[in-house]
Amino acid sequence: MTTHAPRFTERYLLSPGMIADPYGHLDALREHAPVHWSPLHHAWLVTGYDQVMRCLRDPAVSADRVRPLMDAVPQGARDDAERAFTILSRWMVFNDPPQHRRLRQVFQEAFAARAVARYRAFTEKATRAVLARKAVPGRTGDLLADVAKPLPALVFARWLGIPPTDGPSFWYWNTRVADLVLGTAQEESEYRASLQALVSLEDYLGALVARRRAEPGDDLISQVLQEGRVGDSVSVEEFTGMLTQMAFAGGETTSNLIANTVLALHTHPGRLAAVRAEPELAQTAVEETLRLDGPSKMSIRTAARDLDLDGHTLRAGDRIFLVTAAANRDPARFPDPGRFDVRRSGATHLGFGFGAHFCIGAALARLVAVTAVRTLVCDHPGLTLTDPGRPAWQPSLLNRGLTALPVRY
Repeated sequence: MTTHAPRFTERYLLSPGMIADPYGHLDALREHAPVHWSPLHHAWLVTGYDQVMRCLRDPAVSADRVRPLMDAVPQGARDDAERAFTILSRWMVFNDPPQHRRLRQVFQEAFAARAVARYRAFTEKATRAVLARKAVPGRTGDLLADVAKPLPALVFARWLGIPPTDGPSFWYWNTRVADLVLGTAQEESEYRASLQALVSLEDYLGALVARRRAEPGDDLISQVLQEGRVGDSVSVEEFTGMLTQMAFAGGETTSNLIANTVLALHTHPGRLAAVRAEPELAQTAVEETLRLDGPSKMSIRTAARDLDLDGHTLRAGDRIFLVTAAANRDPARFPDPGRFDVRRSGATHLGFGFGAHFCIGAALARLVAVTAVRTLVCDHPGLTLTDPGRPAWQPSLLNRGLTALPVRY
């Protein structure tokens, strides 16, 4: 008797069920075809670890996706879009080599692990200060709003050199820019607000760059200006445009990484106990969250020219979804891939990307996330989730972020 494998049925990745828990479906898709053309998404879905890695290394796979972002803007908001998308075109993440390499080199020294380590004492102090205000024993609250969002905001603002009085406006603009880049803006009014926020953010940072030229401080902008590349290998406009990327990327990614790690630990009591007994395991807990349920589900690429991938011909112009959320659970790469293992070692996850586009801010994001998780676990043993069975997630194709994390401190 002939048996047939069950027919794979594709699901829309922005449906409520996929937003809540995409992993079972992504595992099935990877097993069905690690390179799959999706008529539903008008894109190739690449879910296998080796296949994603090949795409990340292949110059035929382009990171330039400013045009698709512009195409998503409602017709009524297009008049506001030209300058905003000129700014986005300067972001490193939307550029290919050699342009990407030229832009990235400006920040290479400032983002090195030894440079980031200078902020360890400030990060630990900021963590204690935030928790002293918000994590009062017995109080209920939202850990995302109380801790996971304000802590990276404090550290990244200090790192960029944002005066505390400018913080509210600065982080409002960042939130609106995230809506644009992550695809959560839906209405025309939301797009207009996001486009204007990006322009306002660049105007603000441009003025701050001019101020730091005249009056250098102890911050990222001053450090890069003193190295002499701005005005030489990159223009002032390119530098300011890249600063808008730094401002957006750091806070959003790190906030979600903190919240997702706390959620993972508190839904696995044995792992939580292990980190509490051995605080150094906070670092591997953060790494395991990056692999298993990290802040990024995928990155979007475009075929710059025809290429072959696993016997499939991807045509120039085709959209490609590099689904790192699936690749990071590939059993060909990770033993027992669905297990949250705070002692896992030896596996290179793709939570921060790979190669030329490896997240330049990874060291700072790790510093803030590990400090926050270790302090919450070790100094706040009474912390519990008040609604552990029903986490609500942002409706985003790219982002894996909670809308709230209700807790009792």
